Amino acid sequence: MSHLLLIDDDARLTEMVSGYLRNNGYEVDSAPTLSAGREQLKHGNYDALVLDLMLPDGDGLDFTRELRGQPRTRRLPLLMLTARGEPTDRIVGLEIGADDYLPKPFEPRELLARVKALLRRSAMDQETEEDEVLNFGRLEIDVGARQARLDGVPCDLTSHQFELLTVLARSPGRVLSRDQIMDLLKGHPLEAFDRSIDVHISRIRALIEDDPKAPKRVLTVRGAGYVFAKKQDSE
Repeated sequence: MSHLLLIDDDARLTEMVSGYLRNNGYEVDSAPTLSAGREQLKHGNYDALVLDLMLPDGDGLDFTRELRGQPRTRRLPLLMLTARGEPTDRIVGLEIGADDYLPKPFEPRELLARVKALLRRSAMDQETEEDEVLNFGRLEIDVGARQARLDGVPCDLTSHQFELLTVLARSPGRVLSRDQIMDLLKGHPLEAFDRSIDVHISRIRALIEDDPKAPKRVLTVRGAGYVFAKKQDSE
């Protein structure tokens, strides 16, 4: 049974939505504030979050940024449920990490359908990641194990550096600008990359390019961004 958390200060709506979802086979917890929701996320294990944007103790958009910046909740499926129905609000919500957006008022059946779709996509993504291994000659990137190996030996990359390497390796031969990289890294604390991205790239190179005479694996394209080489001469 999937376990959902609903954060909304509208007691009547919370009771109605929670009851409807429970009747359709879900376990549902609720919280009327961000602080209460934060505590429940800290101690509970949830499969998805339904989040209102306008709450007594803060803005759901800021809370979404906070969740996407934490490893434990970075990939938590998140549906924004709010009275803000303007297209710009929806765009902002999706850009900062929401997976779906449903404006109030809404039909409970539509909410149920969106939750089902959200959980289905999440399960498919997880299965794909668990099996994904990228091979580039001596370099192997095991996405499921979150480990990069050179000649079978694990590289000592931080979590952020591994994500950055994976983003580049999934688009071999394609130049990615800083903005594109940041967008693909959506869900990580932006300050972890932003202006220090060159430092992270240097660290990655030091670990996966141990032969100074061999062609570089990660290239800098001046004024454009970075590119992960499809092949090296020995491959």
